[in-house]
Amino acid sequence: MLQLINLSKDFAGNPLFTNISWHLKKGERVALVGENGAGKSTLMRIIAGLSEPSSGELQFAKGARAAYLPQDGIVTSGRMLFHEAKSALGELLAMEEELHRLGQELERLAHDSPEHGQVLHRYGELQEQFRHRGGYTMEAEIGTVLKGLGFSQADWHRDCGEFSGGWQMRIALARLLLQRPDVLLLDEPTNHLDIEARNWLEEYLCSYPGSVILVSHDRFFMDRVCGHIAEVWNHTLTDYHCNYSTYLVQREERVSALREAKRRQDEEVEKTEDFIRRFRYQANKASLVQSRIKQLEKVERIVLPPERKRIRFQFPEGPKSGKIVMELKGLTKSYASNTVLNRIDFTAEKGERIALVGHNGAGKSTLMSVLAGAGFQGGERIVGHNVVMDYFAQDQASVLDPERSAYDELYADAPYAMVPRLRDILGAFLFSGDDIHKKVGVLSGGERNRLALAKMLLRPSNLLLMDEPTNHLDLFSKEVLLDALRSFDGTVVFVSHDRYFVNGLATRIVEVEGGRLENYYGDYEYYLEKKESESDKGSSGSLRSSSSLQRTEGTSHSSGITRLPSEPFLESAKPRTPAPLPPLNKDERLRDREEQKRQKREEQARQKRLGEVETEIGRTEREISRLEAEMNSSGFFDDPQRGAEAGERHAALNGRLEELYREWEGLST
Repeated sequence: MLQLINLSKDFAGNPLFTNISWHLKKGERVALVGENGAGKSTLMRIIAGLSEPSSGELQFAKGARAAYLPQDGIVTSGRMLFHEAKSALGELLAMEEELHRLGQELERLAHDSPEHGQVLHRYGELQEQFRHRGGYTMEAEIGTVLKGLGFSQADWHRDCGEFSGGWQMRIALARLLLQRPDVLLLDEPTNHLDIEARNWLEEYLCSYPGSVILVSHDRFFMDRVCGHIAEVWNHTLTDYHCNYSTYLVQREERVSALREAKRRQDEEVEKTEDFIRRFRYQANKASLVQSRIKQLEKVERIVLPPERKRIRFQFPEGPKSGKIVMELKGLTKSYASNTVLNRIDFTAEKGERIALVGHNGAGKSTLMSVLAGAGFQGGERIVGHNVVMDYFAQDQASVLDPERSAYDELYADAPYAMVPRLRDILGAFLFSGDDIHKKVGVLSGGERNRLALAKMLLRPSNLLLMDEPTNHLDLFSKEVLLDALRSFDGTVVFVSHDRYFVNGLATRIVEVEGGRLENYYGDYEYYLEKKESESDKGSSGSLRSSSSLQRTEGTSHSSGITRLPSEPFLESAKPRTPAPLPPLNKDERLRDREEQKRQKREEQARQKRLGEVETEIGRTEREISRLEAEMNSSGFFDDPQRGAEAGERHAALNGRLEELYREWEGLST
């Protein structure tokens, strides 16, 4: 699919990588890993054709094309979201337009016209290509991708310019996925996705028919998607045919072996050099000395790059709190008419690590701000005995003063007793030498986040409220933060979209959904298992009715049936009726039961009709296939009347098929 031949790239004489020879197979999903600045994004830009290598060449398979999603910087406006996504399917849209034109031409031409047969033949060929490439499920596929990436149906008719930067990157990702390039290049695709969207993207990429190269700081995501790791290190590209967790083990073994080989080489070189020094001026040893000199010149020295720098820190030990650290009773929080939290109850006990999860906009950050002391409309917020709280807000890094240096930013909030330790704290977060005098405004996103975390070490606390502390941190920094929080002896309530981080830290998962809270006492894997079992119970009928229609290049194995959208779409199409709020009295309980019965009846009727429509789609497509086989047979159009009737029948069947697909899409969503 792709081959790199002796590829090199330099910046101002400093090599990023040298003479890389590497190939990518069809269908492979590869994670590019390496330190920040190693050249991962540069390599992807070279493959995408957006940057030139210093030397070497790239070779793609015949007809293959690559498409690239950068980390940020894409902004779209002036078109509705659905139309913007649809514009990515340019070839299909052109085919659809030609089909429409040919259909009109067939209506205009006389059945006995010599051009009629040629136009009809072209119409049949083009229609088969259109169906094979998913033309009739085009809009359903757009709906699949937009829903999977977190856009509601109401968003489809909004102008793209109304969406913020994170959502702009989701629009760009949607366009890229819909284009279905042979080589998909994704640079930090999960940066702007919540957990649900990340789960969906995992499923989508695992079934993606082309090849994928991605850069990600989400360890969980790489473990689930990629079975091949390519490490940019020491100016070269090294392959590990395993997932990321196994790569870490194999890499450590490889680096240890390299260190040992260098140690042995250094010993041999030192012995040889010592021999040369001792006998250089002795005539009877001249031939031996010359032999050793030549031997030394031929040695290919093993070069070890400097050790990776990692932040190292521990949260200061805070005072002992009571058993109940924080409690919310019947609390309500609204913004105008929008009730985000509705009469919720929440208790955090000493020593717990509580992860708040839920889709974007569900109210996680609102709940976090309430816990930190923000106002609310009803209920109680009770702070436990001797609780000292520290709050890391989602935009904590953005509230730093851009005109201050890193040192001055820390100094401004430091207690007098901590001033002598400020340089040590900055050093622990990789601010050393002149770096401590850099203005906050010129720091990268990861550096600002590290500085904001460093400020949490200035004062001891026993309750940490942390909203997205892992944003912009690389994999190694996340690991160190995870270790520091595990060893923290207080209570932690946090929000993170990094599932490995959540799974490694959380002892309880609290799902925020529909204004309510649902508790799952366990880690993230336990939460996923519970959600999956609940989902299976609620949607087993939908999966049974749809299991026979799955997508492989647009057609079935034997019958020629156009397949409906892939399993991720069926998953996203499952009914997601939020559980009702707890009823207050008997009448409300009765109304609630009646509503549940009504919803159940409607769902059963929908599933029944969905099955009927799918059956009719299959029957109609088989009939079209049989008719097209007859029309393609030799001498079929010798009888003009039979040809005209077949053409009319063919057009009627395709019209009916489009109606059935529209109905299927409505029922599925």
